[in-house]
Amino acid sequence: MAWEARDKACIVGIGETEYTKWGGIKDRSEFQLACEAILKALDDAGLTTDELDGFSSYSSDRNSGVDLAAALGVPQLRFASILTMGGGGGGAAAIMNAVLAVTTGTANVVACYRSLCQGQFGRFGQSRAAGAVAGGPAFTAPFGLMSPPGSYGIRARRYMHEYGITSEQFGHISVASYKHAQTNPRAVMYGRPITLKDHQESRIIVDPLHLFDCCQENDGAAAVIVTSAERAKNLKQRPVYIMGAAQGSGFRSQVAAGNRPDFVSSTFTTVAKDLYDRAGVGPKDIDVAQIYENFTPMSMMSIEEHGFCKRGEGGAFVENGRIEWPDGELPINTSGGNLAEAYIHGFELYTEGARQMRGTSTCQVENAQICLCAAGPGTEYASDVILRR
Repeated sequence: MAWEARDKACIVGIGETEYTKWGGIKDRSEFQLACEAILKALDDAGLTTDELDGFSSYSSDRNSGVDLAAALGVPQLRFASILTMGGGGGGAAAIMNAVLAVTTGTANVVACYRSLCQGQFGRFGQSRAAGAVAGGPAFTAPFGLMSPPGSYGIRARRYMHEYGITSEQFGHISVASYKHAQTNPRAVMYGRPITLKDHQESRIIVDPLHLFDCCQENDGAAAVIVTSAERAKNLKQRPVYIMGAAQGSGFRSQVAAGNRPDFVSSTFTTVAKDLYDRAGVGPKDIDVAQIYENFTPMSMMSIEEHGFCKRGEGGAFVENGRIEWPDGELPINTSGGNLAEAYIHGFELYTEGARQMRGTSTCQVENAQICLCAAGPGTEYASDVILRR
C-alpha cells in the first residue's frame, strides 16, 4: 500500500544518558533521565524546548507528555502519545506515531523517548508476588510462567524442535552483539567480549536460554527528535529520513494466554509486509539492521520473518560472521544492542540506527544507505521502521 508519509519526516536529533547496570543510577529519577535524554536530543538537532510541541513513547512509560512539557517549559503541547501495549514491541510505533503527527500538521517537533530507572522502581523483568492475577497471566502464572524468560523459553524450545535450531546457533547472535559493543564506549559490556564457548558455558536461566541469550537489565534513557523533512533541511545534523513504518499484529496474538496459532513467531509476519510495502524496498535493500534482542531465539525468528532468510534457516544465516561488522553480509545490532550496549526497552536501537545513517556509528557500515529497526519480537503488538540517508 502507498504510504503518504514516506520520506516526509526525519530523525534530526538523538540523545542518551549514560547506561548502567540496573540500579546503577542513584542520583537522578527516571523522570529526570527522560528530561536529560530529550534535552540532549534537542541540542543535537539545534532545536530548543520553545520549538518542541509533541511527545511519543510506549509500554506505559511512567513519564507523561504533560509532565515532561511542564518540566521542560514547552510553551504549547499539541501531541502526546504513549502506546500501552506490546512491551518493547512499541518502540518503532512511538516513532511512527510521531511521523503521523508531524506529517498531518498535528505537531511540528516531537520527542520520542524511553526511560528506565530500575533502582527507583525495581527490576523490569522480575516477577513479583501478587494476591491475584487477571487476563492472560491467569492462565500461565499458576503454572510458573511468571517472567519473560519462562514465557519465551518454551517458545524457543518449540522453535528448536520444529526446525532443528541449536543453542550454539543462538550464541552467534550474542557473540556478534558483544563484539560490536567493544568499539562502543557507551556500552555497559564495553571491555567484556565473549566467545561462543562462553555462551555455551554460561548458566541456564530457563531452558534453553543461557545467560548470554537474555537481554540486560539497565538504567538510562534515550530519545530521538522527529520533525518534517522540510524543517530538517535547516538543522545541525544530516537528516535521517523515515522511509516506512508499521505496527500491529496478526490473528490472535496475545502472548500471555499462549493461544496464538503461530506460537513459533516473532509477531512480524504481517507487520514486516506492511513495512516493506510502505517503504518501497525489500530485504535485499537493507544494509544494516537493529533487531531487538529480548532473547536470541526471538531475534532469530525476527530475522526470518523480515525475509532475510527462509523460515527455519535463521540458525544457518547467523553463522560464519554473516551478522558481524565489518565484513558481514548483514551487520546486526552494531552498537551492541539490548544484549551488550544497554536495555532501554530497545530504544537505544533507534539512536544507533540514526547514527548508521549519519555515518557516525562506532561500527559504521561502509556506504550504508538503508537501516531496518525492529521492535520487541514475540510481543502481542510489534512495530518496525526503516530509515535512510
